[in-house]
Amino acid sequence: MKTTQTTGGGLLSAAAILSAADLPHEDVAVPEWGGTVRIRTMMSRERDEFETWLIANQGKHQNVRGHLVALCAVGDDGQRLFTIEQASALGEKSAKAMDRLFDVAQRLNGMGAADIKELEKN
Repeated sequence: MKTTQTTGGGLLSAAAILSAADLPHEDVAVPEWGGTVRIRTMMSRERDEFETWLIANQGKHQNVRGHLVALCAVGDDGQRLFTIEQASALGEKSAKAMDRLFDVAQRLNGMGAADIKELEKN
């Protein structure tokens, strides 16, 4: 029997996995809007939604920033501030403000520009 070494505290139970607080966030100052926006890591299903949308819309005017920020901007309760239908309205906001939020969302979710370009191609 082959064994693999792991790092950390041993095998996790389903309950431990499901109860883990694994969606870190970062509060981002947005002086253009007069306050702060909380950006959190996407849930797995949200990441799937974003990637599916990117692939389906390759080569079209996409509003990538609006979509990613809509999926990642949350309130104090951790619930999304925007519906995906509001992503196009976010696309009408300040590019400087949206770039700041987009950059944090990309970093928190382990996505770089190359990752997004690769998804668009595939």
